Amino acid sequence: MQDDISQNNAFFGLKTIYTTLLISLAYLLLSVILVGFKVDQLILIFIFNSLFYISTGTRKFILGFSIFIVYWIIFDYMKAFPNYIFTPVHIEDLYHLEKKLFGISFNGQLLTPNEYWKLNTNAFLDVLTGFFYLMWVPVPLAFATYLFFKKREQFVYFSLTFLWVNLLGFTVYYCFPAAPPWYVQAHGFQFIYNTVGNTGGLSHFDHFFNIHLFQGIYSKGSNVFAAMPSLHSSYPLIVLYYALKNRMGIINLFFAILVLGIWFAAVYNSHHYVLDVIGGVLCAIVAILSFNYFLKNTTFRNYIRKFIYKIS
Repeated sequence: MQDDISQNNAFFGLKTIYTTLLISLAYLLLSVILVGFKVDQLILIFIFNSLFYISTGTRKFILGFSIFIVYWIIFDYMKAFPNYIFTPVHIEDLYHLEKKLFGISFNGQLLTPNEYWKLNTNAFLDVLTGFFYLMWVPVPLAFATYLFFKKREQFVYFSLTFLWVNLLGFTVYYCFPAAPPWYVQAHGFQFIYNTVGNTGGLSHFDHFFNIHLFQGIYSKGSNVFAAMPSLHSSYPLIVLYYALKNRMGIINLFFAILVLGIWFAAVYNSHHYVLDVIGGVLCAIVAILSFNYFLKNTTFRNYIRKFIYKIS
C-alpha cells in the first residue's frame, strides 16, 4: 500500500508537473516567436499532457512517441528559416539533368517523366496515386504503434531511424535547395521568393472527390524548395526494412507495394523528379546503415537502452 502511494506521489510529483509545464510553455512561446500562434500548438500540448498524466501506460506511450513529436516540431520550425535565404535554389539545372537522364520521347518532343504523365493522366491513376501519397504519414505511425506494443526495442530503433533520416534530409534541403517539378510547370525557371505550396497533380484527386484534402495539406507546407531528396520516398523504405527485419510475413508485400506506389505517385503528380526519388532512397539507405553503425558504439547503445527501459 505504501509503495502504491509513493508511486502515485512520484507520478504527480511537483518536479514532474513543473517540468512538463515548463516544456509546454517554452514550446508555445518559441513557436509563437518563430512561426506564429496556431491552434495546432495547443492541440499538441493538450495531447502530450493528457497522455502523460492519464496513466502509466499512456505516459510510456507518449514518451516513446516524443521522438516523432521532435520531428514534427523541427519540420514546423523550418518555416522560420527558409532554405532559399542561405543557398541559391536549383531549378533549371535539375530540370535539364532530369530530362537528360530520364527523358521520354513523346510526339516528337523530349519530356521529363513528370511532363509525360501530366499529358497522360487518367482518373484511375489520379485516385490510386492520391491514396498512395496519403499513406506516407499514417503507415509509418501505424507501424510504429504496432512495434511499440509488440517489440519495444524495435520501436525505438525504428523511431530513431525515422528521425535520423529526416535530419539528414533537412540538412540536404539547406545545402541543396531544389524546386519541385510543379514549380517549373507553373513558374518556369524564375525564382519567386516566398512561393506558396501547390498540390501539383494531386489536385485531380481533390477534384475527383470534390474535396480540398491535399489543398489543405500543401497550404501548410514548411518549404516549397525542399524537393531533393524526396523524404516521401524514404519513409516507406524504412518501414519495409524494419518489417523485413522483424519477419512480418505477408504484410511485407503490402509495404513493398507501398514503396513502389509512393515513388511512382511522387513523379506522376509532379511533386518530385526521379532524381529526387533516388535521393530519398539513398538518404534512407545512409540513415539505416549509419544508425546500425552507431548502435555498435557502447555509449550510444547504453543511452538507447535507458530510454527503452524508461518506456517499458
